[in-house]
Amino acid sequence: MTGTVIFDPLIPWPALLAVAAVALTGVTLALLRGLSGWALRGLAALILVAALSGPVYQVEDRSPLTDIVLMIEDQSASQTLSDRADQTIQTADELAAEIEIRDNTELRRIRVGDGDGDEGTQIMAALNAALAEEPRARIAGIILVSDGIVHDVDQAPDLPAPMHLLQTGRTGDWDRRLIVRNAPAFAIIDEPITLTLRVEDSGAAPAGAGSAPLEISVDGSEPERFNIPIGVDVELPVTLPHGGRNVIQFTVPEAEGELTDRNNTALIQMNGVRDRLRVLLVSGEPHPGGRTWRNLLKSDSSVDLVHFTILRPPEKQDGVPVDELSLIAFPTRELFLEKINDFDLIIFDRYKRRGILPAIYLDNVTNYINDGGAVLIAAGPDFATADSIFRSPLAPVLPAQPTARVIEERFVPMVTETGDRHPVTSDLGESDDWGAWLRQIDVSHRSGELLMTGIEDRPLLVLDRVGEGRVALLASDHAWLWSRGFEGGGPQLELLRRLAHWMMKEPELEEEALWAEANGQSMRIIRQTLSEEVGAVTVTRPNGETLEIELEEVSPGRFEALYFGPEIGLYRLKEGDHSAVIGLGPAAPKEFERTIATDEVLSPILASLRGGAIRVEEGLPVIRNVRLGRPAAGRGWIGLTPRDAYETRDVTQAGLLPPWLVLLMTGGFLLAGWLREGRR
Repeated sequence: MTGTVIFDPLIPWPALLAVAAVALTGVTLALLRGLSGWALRGLAALILVAALSGPVYQVEDRSPLTDIVLMIEDQSASQTLSDRADQTIQTADELAAEIEIRDNTELRRIRVGDGDGDEGTQIMAALNAALAEEPRARIAGIILVSDGIVHDVDQAPDLPAPMHLLQTGRTGDWDRRLIVRNAPAFAIIDEPITLTLRVEDSGAAPAGAGSAPLEISVDGSEPERFNIPIGVDVELPVTLPHGGRNVIQFTVPEAEGELTDRNNTALIQMNGVRDRLRVLLVSGEPHPGGRTWRNLLKSDSSVDLVHFTILRPPEKQDGVPVDELSLIAFPTRELFLEKINDFDLIIFDRYKRRGILPAIYLDNVTNYINDGGAVLIAAGPDFATADSIFRSPLAPVLPAQPTARVIEERFVPMVTETGDRHPVTSDLGESDDWGAWLRQIDVSHRSGELLMTGIEDRPLLVLDRVGEGRVALLASDHAWLWSRGFEGGGPQLELLRRLAHWMMKEPELEEEALWAEANGQSMRIIRQTLSEEVGAVTVTRPNGETLEIELEEVSPGRFEALYFGPEIGLYRLKEGDHSAVIGLGPAAPKEFERTIATDEVLSPILASLRGGAIRVEEGLPVIRNVRLGRPAAGRGWIGLTPRDAYETRDVTQAGLLPPWLVLLMTGGFLLAGWLREGRR
C-alpha cells in the first residue's frame, strides 16, 4: 500500500490561479493599510484556494514486478572457431544459474545465429526484437556472450540498462586471411586485368613470417604456386581463357596454429566477354536479303563489321579487269591471307566464284576453319551452279552438297527433332505461325546436325564442327521475308542472331554443355545435350566428398536438377566427358573477415551506460547491484540495475477537505479577522 496526495481542481487551473492572485492582492492591501486582521484573512483565502484545488488522498495497492535480464548467446559461424562454442555454452549456463537464484529477477536467454545470406552476426536486430517484447522499465541489464564480432552495430537501440560483453576467444589466437580487392564481374577475354591481393595476419601472429605461399587455379585446373609478402598489397595480372563464367580460386595454405582456413580461400567468378566481335561479310551480289545480314550485325554495338558487296553482274563481259571494277580496291590479300585470323566469323552471302578470290585464298579459309574459325554460307541460286563456292577448296569442310537444283516453291521452314534440342533453334515458337519462304536450294546432307528442313524435308539449315572451327549452311536466301512480315513473318532476327553467336562460340548456345547456376548455397545443375538421355552428374564437394545426382528433362535437350551445397567453396561437376566448376557462397564470407575476438566494435555501445567487457578465459564475473548512472562494471564484476517496477492492482481516493470543514474554517477565520479589527 502507498498513499500520495494528488490535486483535482474544481475549476480550471487558469481560473484557480486568478482566484489565488486576487486573494493575494487583497491580503497584501490589508497588510499595507495596517489592518491587524490581514493574517486571518490570508488564512481564509488560503483555505479557499486549497479547497478549489481539489486535494485528494490516493491509496494504491501495488504488486512488485521482477527485474528482467536479457542474455544473448552468439551462435554465429565465427563462434565455432577454436573452443568458443564450449566457452559460450559453459559461461551462459553458469551465469544463468547465478541469475536465477537472485531475488526478484527473471532471465531471458536469446540465441542468435548467422543472418540471412551473408549478413553476418545480427545481434542488434535480435536485441531490438527482445526489447520490443519486454517492458523497458523492467530491464535490469543486458549480457552478451560473444566474440564481439557484430555486423549490425548501426542498428543498436537506446539501451534501458547497462550492457556487458562476456568475450569468448583466447588472447593467443591468431589468423591469416586472404583478401582479393577490385574483382570485376566481367572481363575481356585474352586481355589481362589487374587484381589486388593481400595476405594479412591478425592477432598474436608468430614473428618472422615475411611471406606466404599463394595457389591460383582457373576452373578447377592444377594450381600454380607463388610466394607473396604478408601485409602488402600485391597486384596480380589475370587473363581469362574463355568466354562465359571463369572460376578463379586463390588459396593460401593453412598455417600451423591459425584459427581457421575458411578465410584462406577466395573464389572469384568472372564472365569472359569479347571486346569486339569482328565479322567479315562478303555479298556476292545485291539482293533483298543482303541488308538483313548487315542490319543484324550492325545492331550489335559489340560487332565490328567489314562488308563488301560485289556489284558487277556475271553476264556483263566488257573486258574490264577485275581489279579495276571498284572505287576502293577489294583488299583480298590483306583480308584472306594476312588478317584472316583476326575475324571471329566470315559470312559468304550468295557468293560465287568469279576469280576475285583465287583458290589459294579459299584454301586459306579452310585452314582458318580448322584452326578455330567460323564460316557461314547463306546460299542462293548461285550455290547450285558450276560457279558455286562448293566447287572450291571449301568443299571438304561444307556439311551439304548442292544437287544443282533450285526449287522455286512456297514452303514453311520446319525445325527437326534435333533442332528442337539444339539451342540455336529450340524455343523459336510454333512453326504453324511462321510465314513462308519461296525458294530453297536443294542440297544433300553430308555431315553435322540438321536443324531445319524445307520442301519435302530437304535440308535447310545444317551446322557442323570441323577441326577446331565451325561451319553453317543455310540453303535459302529468303530469310529476309520474315523480317518484312510476309504472311506474318517469323523469328528471323532471333534465328540469325543465335546462328551467328553459335558460330562465334558463345557458351550459352553450346549444344553439348554442362554448367550450374548458383543462388546462395543452392545451385541449379544444367545439362544441355542433343541426346535423349544423360547420365548422373558427379558432384565433388570442397572437402573432397562426392555424390551422384540424377537429372530430369525439363525441355527437349535440357536436363536439370537442384542441389543445396552444405558448405562454402568450389564444387566440381562431371558427367561423361563434360565437366564444370562453380563456387557457392560469398567470395569472402563476412563471418570470417574478422576472426580475432575483440571488444572494439561494441565499446561505444557498452560505454553509453558504463557497461564493460570481460574475457571469459579470465573467469566468470561476480554480479552486483548498481544504481543507474554509476559505473556498472569493474575488474571481475558486472552490475545490474534494480528497477523496482510494480503493477497497480487497485486505487482508492478520498477528499482531504470536506465542504463543511472548508466553510467552517473559512468563515471562522474571516469572522476572527473582522472582530480583531473591530476591537481596534
